Amino acid sequence: MRLLAVPLAFLALAPFHSSIKPLSPALASELRARVWHTGCPVPLSGLRTLTVSYYGFDRRAHRGQLVVNATAAPGLAKVFRMLYAIRFPIRHMALAVYGPPGSWPADNDVTGAFECRQAVPSPCTGGTGTGTFSMHAYGEAIDLNPTENPYVGCGMSRDPRGRPYLDRSRLRKGMVTPEVVRAFASIGWGWGGAWSGSTRDYMHFSSTGH
Repeated sequence: MRLLAVPLAFLALAPFHSSIKPLSPALASELRARVWHTGCPVPLSGLRTLTVSYYGFDRRAHRGQLVVNATAAPGLAKVFRMLYAIRFPIRHMALAVYGPPGSWPADNDVTGAFECRQAVPSPCTGGTGTGTFSMHAYGEAIDLNPTENPYVGCGMSRDPRGRPYLDRSRLRKGMVTPEVVRAFASIGWGWGGAWSGSTRDYMHFSSTGH
């Protein structure tokens, strides 16, 4: 009997895993030092560490972690279960984003969530802030594969690494697909790639769509 080679992409993955836990003291300390301050719209007690399985660019199963709003965590666990089932590739998902400089992966292509900051203005307008909190400051937003899904305004992106992906007509690994949009829509979250006007945030999903 001849044995046929099975492509790696079709090999069975480990069962999906998810957990939701309060912030550890060490993580809470890192957030205070880097991305949270008095006046943020959500207290640290309102945040949770969400751990989920994800399908990597290397076609293998990994476990990643995000800091999200406690009320959003159960729904997001369901979304990432869907993304894992369709084998949507995620480059990196790690709490290293809250660590000291140099702790990020070298390519900086990290899927992230909570960060108490202002919304970023469109490349059309320039500047560093809008004067209003981003949904990331509420722990109710996810940026998915930011290199492959850049923030674009007037045909420009702030990150030169994302420029090859300004052409959304040619689907490449890690780019948001209609299936991904539907997964987030199943919990009522909207996609920045569907904004009207000249600005699109292809990486961005949030509870309000903004």
